[in-house]
Amino acid sequence: MKRLYSLATLCLLILSALSSQAQNKTLTLEQSIVERWSTFYPERISVQWQPNAKGYYTIIEDNALIATYAKKGSKKTLISLEEVKKSNENLEDLKRFPRYKWVSQNEFIFNYHNQFFKTNIASKESIQLGSWNEEGANADFTSDYSKAAYTIENNLFITVDGKETQISKEDNKEIVFGQVVHRNEFGVHKGTYWSPNGNAIAYYRNDQTMVTDYPLVNLATTPASSNPTKYPMAGMKSEEVTLHIYNIKTQKSVQVKTEGPKEQYLTNIVWSPDEQFIYIGILNRDQNHLALNQYNAANGAFIKTLFEEKDDKYLSITHPMEFLPNSNDQFIWRTEKDGFEHVYLYNTEGKELAQLTSGEWVVMDVIGFDKKKQNLFVLGTDNNGLDRQVYKANLKSKKVSKITTESGVYSQVQYDASSNLFLSAFTNLTTPNKEVIFDGNGKMISTILDAEDPLKDYTVSPIELSTIKAADGTSVLNTRMIKPVDFDPNKKYPVIVYVYGGPGVQLITNRWQAGAALWMQKAAQDGYIIYTVDSRGTENRGKDFEQATHLKLGTEEVKDQLLGVEYLKSLPYIDADRMAIHGWSFGGFMTTSLMTKAADTFKVGVAGGPVMDWELYEVMYTERYMSTPQLNAEGYEEAKLLNKTTLLKDKLLIIHGLIDDVVVPQHSFLFLENCVKNGVQVDFFTYPGHPHNVRGKDRVHLMRKVLMYIDDALGK
Repeated sequence: MKRLYSLATLCLLILSALSSQAQNKTLTLEQSIVERWSTFYPERISVQWQPNAKGYYTIIEDNALIATYAKKGSKKTLISLEEVKKSNENLEDLKRFPRYKWVSQNEFIFNYHNQFFKTNIASKESIQLGSWNEEGANADFTSDYSKAAYTIENNLFITVDGKETQISKEDNKEIVFGQVVHRNEFGVHKGTYWSPNGNAIAYYRNDQTMVTDYPLVNLATTPASSNPTKYPMAGMKSEEVTLHIYNIKTQKSVQVKTEGPKEQYLTNIVWSPDEQFIYIGILNRDQNHLALNQYNAANGAFIKTLFEEKDDKYLSITHPMEFLPNSNDQFIWRTEKDGFEHVYLYNTEGKELAQLTSGEWVVMDVIGFDKKKQNLFVLGTDNNGLDRQVYKANLKSKKVSKITTESGVYSQVQYDASSNLFLSAFTNLTTPNKEVIFDGNGKMISTILDAEDPLKDYTVSPIELSTIKAADGTSVLNTRMIKPVDFDPNKKYPVIVYVYGGPGVQLITNRWQAGAALWMQKAAQDGYIIYTVDSRGTENRGKDFEQATHLKLGTEEVKDQLLGVEYLKSLPYIDADRMAIHGWSFGGFMTTSLMTKAADTFKVGVAGGPVMDWELYEVMYTERYMSTPQLNAEGYEEAKLLNKTTLLKDKLLIIHGLIDDVVVPQHSFLFLENCVKNGVQVDFFTYPGHPHNVRGKDRVHLMRKVLMYIDDALGK
């Protein structure tokens, strides 16, 4: 017995040692980038409500579609892979249960080999729906997936009942149909809009003949060749966009009669539920005046302006009107007119009926109405913008209440009106991912998935969230800090400040890893403290917070970032003589701004894809925040970094993709030219085959380049 006990003890010791070793794996740079989504992303499952099924949700298990009753957990198999394969002769080679989308209580749709099929779980039959030309791009489908629209080169095509029709026939490649316009700004993410029943399609025509060509270089040819892209720079001629409607029955198009300047923006395209009208948000080029207009869908005639919105600085309206269920004359509208983006109820006469949500928080998404249309559920911010919570707004009492209570980020929220239940993913700093069910009052019903920490076997650091005051003395800024795993408060540590700081981006949220990239954990593992501040100008904090940088990009943000530096220097464990800064795009602009305007603050900086002169950046983004160079010459001059090269004192590495069509390479090259003129030393590296972001396996090379440069400069 004694010998057996000693063997058992020995086994336990060995297992304990192996477990300890497993929990102390070191994260490599390659793993932190290449395996970020495949290995180190928390487990998720695809889960959907079965429509009108009074509380059944569906997931794929063992190649079958399984329905589970949310309140009791009872399960039933709806259809298996083998049954789907037998349901249509064209599905015999199906290898796994397809990704599906419910369209009714008993029917779901899926795509297989560029064709859509609709499967009925009761009859176990699948019918083939529409397909489209494999050469087509920008595919867009009717709600029943029976018709498809797509583009080939610059022209628009549709397929109806298997027959392809070419809608536009334009030989001039500078005139483009059915594609995204306005460079994806203003909430425009596509170029075609099917009517609710698929009887007509609205589409953009984009005349770019007056827009300058920017000469990007194609190195894949011998010799290298020009691959120009249309790039309207601030203050210069912009594209001229019109909207057209093609009627499936008459096979004719009409132009919507949008009066006004040719360079205005056509946004927020919406059909009326009865297909009689189309609504367009007409935004002026100054981006401070929007008119929501109604047009006749049959002939394109202007009918009326429902209402107008104006702002002293700029408007940020990126969500189209949403009609109430079963209504042709009432809709909800999202706007920041009270200082925070909220939901309002209007009718099609343009009368504001009610403000449905209110408070010092931002509506992020509209989830849906309950069965009796008495309550509207939305996803909104909380906790100083760090959280995403579910709110309920009663249409009659106008009372707004937050129904979720656990601090963190709820996302992918699905509401089932037939059962008054929600499906949602949930995460916070200590929760990698949960898939949960709760009711219309926020009461938790069950947890479908509680994902393990994919980094549990690795030496990673906890993430600390905190706040500092902004340079205006009142605004609160969120901060994120990652310390080395073996952190010793009695030691001094070098710092990497990671920065963005610009509009439309929020780096820090109360989710797992707090929005930090995994390379930051690797850098902390190597002895760095990683620090980030979301300065004024970043999003999801209300209009005043976001507009604080208007007409003076790179001024208030720099002040806020320097207060973050002051805070760091007040900490006894920070080595103030070994501080680095790194950022990309607007973050590259901020990095270069801080290395010049606040010289001697950072010993080294790495600026990726940086804006060096806002006159060289595109119209839609730049003019919203800076107006035009003609009207805001002082603001452009102050923000310009080309004239500040003589201020640079420490080591700066500039990195730019050679075929960057977002922040064109001219920014960095002109900065280099000015450095040479002024005898200022600076380092530069380019990625020849990459646009604005360096992705794929080459990103390992990029981050190794960044961290090696910082290591060398800080003497690590």
